[in-house]
Amino acid sequence: MPRSPRIEYPGAVYHVMCRGDRREAIFKVDEDRLRFLETLGQACERMEWRIHGYVLMPNHYHLLLETPSGGLVDGMRWLQTTYTARFNARHHLCGHLFQGRYKAIIMDPGEPGYFRTVSDYIHLNPVRARMLKTASERLEDFPWSSYPAYIGKAARPFWLDTKRVLGSCGLNRQGYLQYIQGRVRDVLGKSEFLSAEWKSIRRGWVLGGDGFREEMLERIGERMKTRKRESYSGEEVKGQDRRKAEALLQKGLQALKANLKDVRNWKSTDKRKQALTWLIRSATPVSCEWICEQLNLGHRSNISRAVRAVEMRGDDRGCLKSIMLQCKD
Repeated sequence: MPRSPRIEYPGAVYHVMCRGDRREAIFKVDEDRLRFLETLGQACERMEWRIHGYVLMPNHYHLLLETPSGGLVDGMRWLQTTYTARFNARHHLCGHLFQGRYKAIIMDPGEPGYFRTVSDYIHLNPVRARMLKTASERLEDFPWSSYPAYIGKAARPFWLDTKRVLGSCGLNRQGYLQYIQGRVRDVLGKSEFLSAEWKSIRRGWVLGGDGFREEMLERIGERMKTRKRESYSGEEVKGQDRRKAEALLQKGLQALKANLKDVRNWKSTDKRKQALTWLIRSATPVSCEWICEQLNLGHRSNISRAVRAVEMRGDDRGCLKSIMLQCKD
């Protein structure tokens, strides 16, 4: 089954999340949570990971994870396989515990704001899930996240690094406590600002500016050279497909000595426009919607018509197909 490619390199930082199979519990009792944290600590030792934040919810977990030496895939495989074996042995079960692949959103480690945003999202999970059952309960009373260690209410494990998140907020422990208390009030007040701020965390594949996104697409492109394109899927792959299509389009325009504005004004039956359509369609898996939008083709059926027309014209003298073939090289 096609899957999103994993981006791995030394110093990468991720927001990692995984749910239980069929959204069932991955922690039945507190001993399970303690065992998961113990296993996570062992993974950090094995892989030289740093954890900047975590929360254990009943049927899923979140990590703000840094890999100074790389090794996301191997480490996550060991973590989840080992914890599953320990969970199953404790509860006399067998089979899968986690639902499919874990989600790992890569983030720009050079932008401190992303550390603040993701750590807020992680630490405030119990509030959003309404797990504080009484008005007198406070977020620091929820023991299964890194937040109590951040404010000095719990011991900090050796693998938990609080400096980068606190630095991203420009706060000490006491200041962070007051800051999160304010964020709790925002969540309980259903702040629309928070919903917009966290949208990319829920739906995106990368947290970073245009430059960082382009760098990650380059890494994906290199990764995809070693495996068939059909082995991968996801928004990050679609982004790489668009980059390839855009590059081909520019080469085609240069060969035709035309600009995109002119092409968009040509009729869909124009041989030059058909040649550009054929070039992109035959050389990339980019969507029909993208091609129609870029070339102003109208209905997507014009794509198949253009491809058939170019193929049927053959290799006669001055054939545009021959010119476009050179663009693929």
